[in-house]
Amino acid sequence: MQTGRRSLDNPSDIEIRAIFDRVKTIAIVGLSANPVRPSYFVARYLQLRGYRIIPVNPGLAGQQVFGETVHASLADIPDDVDMVDIFRRSDAVPALVDDALARWPALSVIWLQLGVQHDAAAAVARARGVTVVQNRCPKIEYQRLYGELRMGGFNTGRISSRLT
Repeated sequence: MQTGRRSLDNPSDIEIRAIFDRVKTIAIVGLSANPVRPSYFVARYLQLRGYRIIPVNPGLAGQQVFGETVHASLADIPDDVDMVDIFRRSDAVPALVDDALARWPALSVIWLQLGVQHDAAAAVARARGVTVVQNRCPKIEYQRLYGELRMGGFNTGRISSRLT
């Protein structure tokens, strides 16, 4: 278990848990209404864990997903969010980070999904005091840290007396 060591792109388990503890509302950029798409099942999982999910997808703008109106862009979201989770290609990240920082000066977290990384955009966000996680999935990290990965058939190597 990672606890003391920290790198900019690989936050410790303690830091990831702190993110889950402080975040309440998550804007998910690139959320799909298709239940077999990763963005859909990640969003659904996080919603089932008590997080409010605000979908962002210009192709679905105005529709309802998970009981929330889909917005065309981050700038269109009327509410504050704590975290922006990005399901877009890495080359789209700089503009999305700029939009997020402009929309929410007190934004807490920008999370780039598996396979998504942009070091320059991450540095801009970090310079503004935003925690940035790159190339990781909040669903997987939540499951790993809270002992739920085994429910998906993964051997986590953690011993627990909790029944599934």
